[in-house]
Amino acid sequence: MYRTHNCGELRISDIGNNVKLSGWVQKIRNKGFLVWIDLRDRYGITQLIINSEKSSKEVIDSVKNVGREFVIQVEGEVIKREAINKNISTGEIEILVSKINVLNPSIIPPFTIEDETDGGEELRMKYRYLDLRRSVLKDNIIFRNDLTFEVRKYLKAQGFIDIETPYLIKSTPEGARDFIVPSRINSGEFYALPQSPQTFKQLLMVSGFDKYVQIVRCFRDEDLRADRQPEFTQIDCEMSFVDQEDVLNTFEGLIQSLFKSCIDFSLEKFDRISYKDAMEFYGSDKPDTRFDMKFLNLSEKAKGNDFKIFDSSESIYGFNIENGESFSRKEFDYYTDWVKRPQIGALGLIWIKHNQDGSVKSSIDKFYSADELKSITNSNPGDLTFIISGDKKKTLTQLGALRIHVAEKLGLRDKNKFKALWVTDFPMFEWDEDSKRYHAMHHPFTSPVDNRIEKDPGATLANAYDLVINGNEIGGGSIRIHDQKLQEEVFSILGFSKKEAFDQFGFLLNAFNYGAPPHGGIAFGLDRLAAVMKGEESIRDYIAFPKNNSGRDVMIDSPSSIDKDQLDDLNIKIK
Repeated sequence: MYRTHNCGELRISDIGNNVKLSGWVQKIRNKGFLVWIDLRDRYGITQLIINSEKSSKEVIDSVKNVGREFVIQVEGEVIKREAINKNISTGEIEILVSKINVLNPSIIPPFTIEDETDGGEELRMKYRYLDLRRSVLKDNIIFRNDLTFEVRKYLKAQGFIDIETPYLIKSTPEGARDFIVPSRINSGEFYALPQSPQTFKQLLMVSGFDKYVQIVRCFRDEDLRADRQPEFTQIDCEMSFVDQEDVLNTFEGLIQSLFKSCIDFSLEKFDRISYKDAMEFYGSDKPDTRFDMKFLNLSEKAKGNDFKIFDSSESIYGFNIENGESFSRKEFDYYTDWVKRPQIGALGLIWIKHNQDGSVKSSIDKFYSADELKSITNSNPGDLTFIISGDKKKTLTQLGALRIHVAEKLGLRDKNKFKALWVTDFPMFEWDEDSKRYHAMHHPFTSPVDNRIEKDPGATLANAYDLVINGNEIGGGSIRIHDQKLQEEVFSILGFSKKEAFDQFGFLLNAFNYGAPPHGGIAFGLDRLAAVMKGEESIRDYIAFPKNNSGRDVMIDSPSSIDKDQLDDLNIKIK
């Protein structure tokens, strides 16, 4: 055998035992008469020692040819370590090496394989198999594994059945762009990779499988950033004979269980907020509520003092920052410049500082008295108020971005603190000025509240809900339409003719004729949930082999061109 123990296993109780270990050379320290080697595998690190007075000449000679990242096998006696290392689990012992065998040498790695590495992200992605040796990434992947196990265990106990759905499906016009797969057998026709198993899980409800779950790969051809990937993993769930309250209670229980079992954190009862209030008070449909700074609508109070910027604005909103009195003029200038950046797009930023002594300083104090400024903001001594005005939708979004940025700067987004809430009552439809038609805010299979479309489709609320944790959308779902006539009405509002609707979704509409039960569900982003639970924003480090911002796998150089014979076989010509 290559090993009797792994590199994270041996303890003080093993002293005197002869053992075999195998792993990678993490580090070598050579003091001439003493050589120490840190041997690493996925379980941990064990220190090896070669002593010129106690080790054989063969071992002493062999170790001279060993370098970092060599794969070696050693035999030796477990002895007590003189200088205890409390940072590792094996820190009380070391192995006095009696035999050493190089299983495979290594060339010098392109970056240091340490927690704090000198490799840039693109370089580390090119050599991802080396990057995954670093304990920080290894621990993330293992955490994701543990999280997945707990999901399956909890939902199995709740009676959910794990069912696989197809990857090669039909392309549909809603949502993000599909990834397309040509069919060789059916010339000129194409499959699409699923953005989610949405219609299949609804069909499973029609089939009578009243509790479905799948931890499933999904694919979306969309612009990328740190928290998006073209392929990602969902915890996909559906239930029959349920209303919104049933779904929220079931999956609130799941998330609370995951936080407790995986990171020993007790999540409080989830808050609930409507989409309208989330936008009005936080400027975001995924608000971070670990801190306050709730928006104030100042539109009525602030107008009428001949300050043209306010008087000509549709809306005026602000938020108070507790203990903001210490902000300097330099900081005011910084935040003003920050909101003017093209990514934010505000024309400017107004500030009002309510000092502890009762005095008031402001960038607009020549238009307002101290009492008027206090009245506008309803602030307390020591508070600072930031204000943005203009078009309502833009103002709320801009102020929402500023709120998060200020909280980051003030250290209010504590990664060890978690706050979860449900956002409900989303608009059912969004009007798109470019195409001059409505789009589904979630997807076209979402049921309206009370199963009824308002006379004005834009006023219709969806029976939909999102789970938000620490300002991150972790999952979303809805109660689905299960009635063919209502589904056809929704398709009509979205601009589908009856023929187009049946061409695209006839299989689902036909299924509704055979006794479809009321049903609803939710899907959580597994990658994002893992990252948020560990206090991180990016999902990349929780995916073994992610893509970069251009959607490329730089390790295997994909996507890539294919040869002419393959194209001919598929009857495809590159334009």
